[in-house]
Amino acid sequence: MAFVCQPLIAGRQKEKLSVSISVIRGQSSAFLHSQNIRGRLPTKRCFKQFIRSLDQENLFIAYKIRGNTAGLKPSRIKSLTRLYGRRFSGPGGYSLEQARELAGLSQAIGRQIGLLINRQGKPEMVIAGDRDRILIPELGRQRQTSGRLRGLRLLHTHLGSPGLSEEDLLDMVFLRLDSVGVFTISQSGDPDKFQWAHLLPYNPGRDPYLVSEMLPWDRNGTDFSAQVEALESELSTGTRLLAAEDKEKAVLISVGTKAKKDQADSLAELRDLLLTAGMAPTETLVQRVKRINPNYILGRGKLAELEVLALQAGASSLVFDCELSPAQMRNLAEITERKILDRTQVILDIFAQHATSREGKLQVELAQLDYTLPRLVGKNRALSRLAGGIGGRGPGETKLEMDRRRIRARRTRVRQELAKVRQQRKATRARRNKAGLPIVALVGYTNAGKSTLLNTLTRSSVYTADKLFATLDPTNRRLRFPEDREIILADTVGFISYLPEYLQQAFMATLEELDSADILVHVADASHPEVEHQCRAVVNILQDLKLEQLPRILVLNKWDRTVPEQKNRLHNLHPEAIPLTALDNQTLAPLTRGIMKNLPAQAV
Repeated sequence: MAFVCQPLIAGRQKEKLSVSISVIRGQSSAFLHSQNIRGRLPTKRCFKQFIRSLDQENLFIAYKIRGNTAGLKPSRIKSLTRLYGRRFSGPGGYSLEQARELAGLSQAIGRQIGLLINRQGKPEMVIAGDRDRILIPELGRQRQTSGRLRGLRLLHTHLGSPGLSEEDLLDMVFLRLDSVGVFTISQSGDPDKFQWAHLLPYNPGRDPYLVSEMLPWDRNGTDFSAQVEALESELSTGTRLLAAEDKEKAVLISVGTKAKKDQADSLAELRDLLLTAGMAPTETLVQRVKRINPNYILGRGKLAELEVLALQAGASSLVFDCELSPAQMRNLAEITERKILDRTQVILDIFAQHATSREGKLQVELAQLDYTLPRLVGKNRALSRLAGGIGGRGPGETKLEMDRRRIRARRTRVRQELAKVRQQRKATRARRNKAGLPIVALVGYTNAGKSTLLNTLTRSSVYTADKLFATLDPTNRRLRFPEDREIILADTVGFISYLPEYLQQAFMATLEELDSADILVHVADASHPEVEHQCRAVVNILQDLKLEQLPRILVLNKWDRTVPEQKNRLHNLHPEAIPLTALDNQTLAPLTRGIMKNLPAQAV
């Protein structure tokens, strides 16, 4: 008879195994009848009792051997299967008899043999490899806590190899194994040497893992249980982490052809974005390359370094300071279990958190749909069944196709609703033009102080905060000057470097407010170390929007926080700029005079 059940050994919960039980003696029928099973699947307790009631010589449990089993004789498969019944524990992690058994089997089949052993010493998986390598199947997403190891160690054989290879160490890193150990086998089929390695906690300037010397195979006394317990304890202490425990931790990565300083400045901005999004930046990795890897953006060696850095930092996310292509994101997700994010996703998340009006929410949703659609890919475009005709008939759409269709349909509806919003705003602007009120628009880099300046000038209470993209929705307020003249003061969404085009398109209904502006007040944060870079980014975006011809007043905000050296440099670079402090009403008189001077003649 045959049962299909969950593995009964504690900790083995990855997959269902087919357990075939062949009973020579006629004990099974009587036992099952006495337990009143009568054809039903036995319970776990009943099944254990049944196994104990049988003579072990008459019981054969066939566990699946993973990897390359092609061409192996049934007797060899049976010998490999018996390894599931061994217990690899105690000093050294194996007995001398077990080492001889592994070496003999590996020599007999001419292939490497690997065992993934849990912390109780029981093999979770037996793998047959090739002569010079072993391929570990997907292990599933177990023990996902970012600062923990997987709870498995790899013990495998090398046929004449000098010891642990680079591939072995990379497997240990990417799979977060407790350790990896290897037997080298002599030409006679006997064990020769043994070598092991394990990851290390945070140690700046040193290797991310410890590799032992080549030891005589029968002189290995390493206590792997105590070793992994101490290692995981150090990884979980978190004493060096900069982030609070209740926040998601992330490692920041910059890969590009720009100068190191430019990369560092961009990473500093990404750090601010993550803090605004509610994440906790921990470590950074910067690499300057001549050409970006189109598949993984990083080389495999650098990816291994990144994985170790994330493990040591307790980070569950990897955030790249660029926009990853769909292929890069998919490939990275296949080799690491950590969340993969890019700069655009972080900005979209901030927008989603801060959008309050219906218009703002629609704009954010459209940007998210435009970002998601090209990244919603399947394994094969040939699976599409929407075309009809030959190959188009069958069981219907796949889930992937349904998701794509729903996203396209939703995107169309959102665009239609935003078109209505644009029409409403167009009508509102027409009424303003009819009333003859000039419009002064506040533009600038995000967190430069535009909303604060609006509040001080108009005595309003628009939400402000010292964070990026604190306000997304445009705000219009009337401002009356002492000369009994009125204007409309408009606050717009902040700009940022490397703003994707579809984000600009999604916020076009908001940015169209700038088309009808008579004057642009460019608000810059004078105290920021990269104020020049931010000013150039704003000017470039205004050029992309074809607004560079409008009169523009440069305002150097946060002047009270600016150091003297920075003040002198900005005075030399921008002699026409107006320095002020948005929170101090006494410093705003030069700005009001500048606005009055640049108003259209018919409005004066």
